[in-house]
Parts: sequence; C-alpha cells; structure tokens
Amino acid sequence: MKISTTLTDAAVLRELGQRLAEARLERNMTQAALAEEAGVAKRTVERLESGETATQLSGFVRVCRALGLLDRLDSLIPEAIASPLAQLELRGRQRQRATGRKAALAKAKQWTWGNEA
Repeated sequence: MKISTTLTDAAVLRELGQRLAEARLERNMTQAALAEEAGVAKRTVERLESGETATQLSGFVRVCRALGLLDRLDSLIPEAIASPLAQLELRGRQRQRATGRKAALAKAKQWTWGNEA
C-alpha cells in the first residue's frame, strides 16, 4: 500500500509497522533479536510492527538503525535549503524563529487611503 494523505494516521502506522516487520523477516531476525540489537524492549518492536501509537520515536529510530534503514529516513524530511535571497538576508546565520501568523495577517490586510471608516 502506498502511504498517502488519504490514509488515516492509524493506517499509516500499520503500514509502517508492516514494512518494518517485512524488513526484519528479510534479514531473518526474530523480534527478540531485533529488540536486543536495537537496545529496546521486545514489546517495543511488537508495538512498532502492529502500528500501535504508544511507541516512542526514539524506539522507531533504534529499530531502523538495527535494520540498516536509518539512511532512508533522510528522504522522509529532506534538509531544508534556503533560497539565495533568504541566505543573503540571514548573512550566514541560522534562522531561529518563525514570523508567525500575526505578521502574515498584517501583510494580508487590504490597503486603504486612511480616510475610509
């Protein structure tokens, strides 16, 4: 199944769990062996593979590392590359804050002459 925006969160978690289980089985590993290599409890591996939402992201990362899938996570959220104009504005510094909704709304207001009520 392709992961898309039409799937519910639970369906996405189930699909990811199924893919982890398939990757584990391709490597001929038991859940216990994977848990030991990843440094997590066997129950964490069981939860990840079943798509339960009670798992932590750190456990997911450890399991992906143990299965040799960690480098694929880079394509999940690619590194942000600032536009040339943004790079000039930042002058080599890293952006620390978002402008926020208030500034966006101020830009969206329609311009008036000032004498309209």
